[in-house]
Amino acid sequence: MKPLLRIAMLGLVMVVVAMVSALTAMRFAIHGQEVKVPGLVGMTPTEAEHAAGALGLQLDIERQYYSPQIPEGRIMTQLPMPGTKVRRGWQVRVAQSMGRQRVSIPDVTGESERAAEWNIRRRGLELSSTAELQLPGRSVDQVVAQSPPANASQVTAPKTSLLLSAAADPPAFVMPSFIGESLGSASRILQDAGFKLGNVTVAPSPQTPPAPSTSTPTPSAEAPSASSPGSPLVPSQVSPASIIVAQTPPAGQKVFAGAVVNFEVR
Repeated sequence: MKPLLRIAMLGLVMVVVAMVSALTAMRFAIHGQEVKVPGLVGMTPTEAEHAAGALGLQLDIERQYYSPQIPEGRIMTQLPMPGTKVRRGWQVRVAQSMGRQRVSIPDVTGESERAAEWNIRRRGLELSSTAELQLPGRSVDQVVAQSPPANASQVTAPKTSLLLSAAADPPAFVMPSFIGESLGSASRILQDAGFKLGNVTVAPSPQTPPAPSTSTPTPSAEAPSASSPGSPLVPSQVSPASIIVAQTPPAGQKVFAGAVVNFEVR
């Protein structure tokens, strides 16, 4: 009986050892076929195919996209990602860059700045800068020139610059001095030169201190005279004969046509 039991136990042990050996061999076989996916972004298709093939992987270029970062003809994306463990024979799918998108430059000359900017941006282009130039016979805020020129093709993601027509500055003058002139004469000069007469105010009269009196003043119930220190000064009336004593803007200042000039008169 005992020999039979020993034989049965020995057989069971051999079966267990065989199963463990098979599982171990299978595990080594499976893991021995695993590789890490290499980084292929930035490579040419030939370089990527060689790198993948060296690890027993297959390369599949699925699509092509425009890319402002990856040069034309290079790999721009991949799946699985670099470092991912896969079995030998796995297919790595990649997308190839077509480089920057090439478009034709629209003709925006004659358009307003706003319309030109909209026309440029809707094509995926960028507005680089704008400059202004005074041109007679041109409407204000109108595009008169552009760079790159209109209908230029094979331009890669350009930035378009615009030259706009600007309004002409009004004529400039140097403000003359009207001090000592009559208000009527100065008004005519201003009107002929295209200026506007603004506020005309009466300058306060200088107060002269009263002369000392030798007699002792006596109280009086009479109202103070217009020349007494406590009486208010009565301003003179403004008339064309009034003399200008102050002006704004002052003499010598640069002014433009249509400016308003204010006077103080006596």
